[in-house]
Amino acid sequence: MDNSPELQRFLEQEKHKAMISEMVGKLTNECWDKCITGAPGSKFSSSESACLTNCAQRCIITFLEALEVIGFRS
Repeated sequence: MDNSPELQRFLEQEKHKAMISEMVGKLTNECWDKCITGAPGSKFSSSESACLTNCAQRCIITFLEALEVIGFRS
């Protein structure tokens, strides 16, 4: 198997992409379940919109803090 630095970088990048994709999926599901309590209409109510915004911001901040703790950010 080729253990070149380029291959290792590529594999790390792909792993990070998969982690981000999984995080977005979880964020979407968690925030939707928390904020959308009834059948969705043609647009979100102001309280649903505010809830979704706050939920997404909290999730992103938590994710970025976790990345920093495990050393993915400088």
